[in-house]
Order: sequence, then C-alpha cells, then structure tokens
Amino acid sequence: MSSVLYEVPGPKGRVRNRVSNIVVVILLAGAVAWLIHRLYVNGQFEGRLWRQFEYAAIQREILKGLLNTLRAAGLAAVLALLFGAVFAAARISDHKWVRVPATYVVELFRAIPLLILMFFFYYANIQFQWGLTPFWAVVFGLTLYNGSVLAEIFRAGIAAVPKGQREAAYATGLRKNQVVRLVLLPQAISAMLPAIVSQMVVLLKDTALGFIITYAELLYVAKQMGGRLTYGFPYIPTYIVTAVIYIGLCSLLSVLARYLEGRSRRRRKVTGAPAPITKAPDLGAGPGGGASL
Repeated sequence: MSSVLYEVPGPKGRVRNRVSNIVVVILLAGAVAWLIHRLYVNGQFEGRLWRQFEYAAIQREILKGLLNTLRAAGLAAVLALLFGAVFAAARISDHKWVRVPATYVVELFRAIPLLILMFFFYYANIQFQWGLTPFWAVVFGLTLYNGSVLAEIFRAGIAAVPKGQREAAYATGLRKNQVVRLVLLPQAISAMLPAIVSQMVVLLKDTALGFIITYAELLYVAKQMGGRLTYGFPYIPTYIVTAVIYIGLCSLLSVLARYLEGRSRRRRKVTGAPAPITKAPDLGAGPGGGASL
C-alpha cells in the first residue's frame, strides 16, 4: 500500500523508525541532563539565586511585566486582524488601483524585520516628537508585520475555496462583495483559524523584542531582576522562570490551535471544506506577482 507522496513503510521500516525515534529521545534526554548538570556544577541552583522569587514584591513585579506583555499582544492582535482583513480585501479587489498598492504595502511590511519597525517608531518619536510611548512603538511594529502576514493568510484562505463555489454564486446574480461575504468567507474561516492562531503565538513571543526599546514587558522586567547583586546576579534562574511563563502562554494558544484544527478536520469530513492554510513565508515573491500559498 502506498500514499500519494511516499511508500508506506513495511515491518522492517517501522522497526527502523521506532529505533530512530528512541535514539533521538535518548539524545535529547542526554542533552537536557548534561545542561542541568552544567547548571548545577556552576551553582545556578543555589538557594540565594532563587530566593527573590519568594517575595510578594518580586511576584507582583513579574505579574506587572506579564500584564504589559499581554496588553501589548492583545491590542496588537486586534489591530493586526483588522489590518489583515482590510488589505486582504484590497488584494482580491477587481480594481487595479486598489489591488496594486495593497500588494506593495503587504509585501513591504512582510519583508522588513519586526525589530526595525519597532526601532522606526521609537527613534522617530524621539526625533520628531510624535508623542508615542514605547508601548505604542511595540504595538505598531507588531501590527504592521503580523497584519501583513495575516493579510496573506486571509487571501489564501479565500482563494482555497473551490472555484465552483464562486462560479455558482455569481450564477445566482450575487455581486462580488456578496460572494465573498456570504459564500467564500464562511467556508474559508474554518480553514484559516489554525493558521491565524499560530500567527498569534508568533505575535505573543515577538512582544519580547520590546525590551530593547525599554518597554517594561516580561523580558525587560526579567533583565532588571537578573542584574541584582543582592541575589548574586541571578540571570539564568530569572530567564528560566520567564521562559516557563512564555512556554505556558504559547502552549495554551497551541492547544487552542490544535482544537480548532481538529474541529476543522471533522467539519471537512462532513461538508468538504478546504484544507487548513499554512502561514505565509516571511518574505514574499515580490509586489509584482504577490506571494502565493
């Protein structure tokens, strides 16, 4: 028996796969054990380095940084979704004077590194006195970059709906905006949700770049806590705690993405909806032809 893309492994192949998986797990476990051992040898598990986390003031400081992270990520997520929806609609427009500028905008912000966008708003505000705080520099940078990626996800999700659906809708006399709103978009949403949630995970993690422009998010707070001489400069313990918090947040979003993907698969078995859309690459093919997914 074979699938479309590869031959299904036989008994010997399955044994080799199991052995390979076991070897990989052993190597990973060995690497983690070696890392823990090196941290222990270098005294990173001493009580003095971890004692600060027992104090309520330190816990409130971490909570404040976490809330700042969630605040920036939440607002940027809303704005990025709006940005993506508007420019995805512009990119599928029949009017060239709308479609071409939208394509240039999307491809431009997808090609610019996120940190450069944050630097632009932060230092431009210092030079030209725009009245922006580091919070808004982070939010605007996240919005432009992730919004442009979401625009491609939305466009690709609509394009993934079978061509016969739009042809049948046009045959009934619907206009294009009605076809998109009433026929294509409802079918595309279930396919786009996993990719959208995955991009939200990326957005949440990218808020950590805000510490470079002095935004008091979680990583910025961790950097300040790690530099305290009183506790022996506990950088590694502090970053371990911070990493655990980020892992917990991203894991919650990943669980949501898997749940939505599972629902989407079950629904496709019944309705025949299109397959999920994967996230667009960071750099597109260029404004002339646009990125295709």
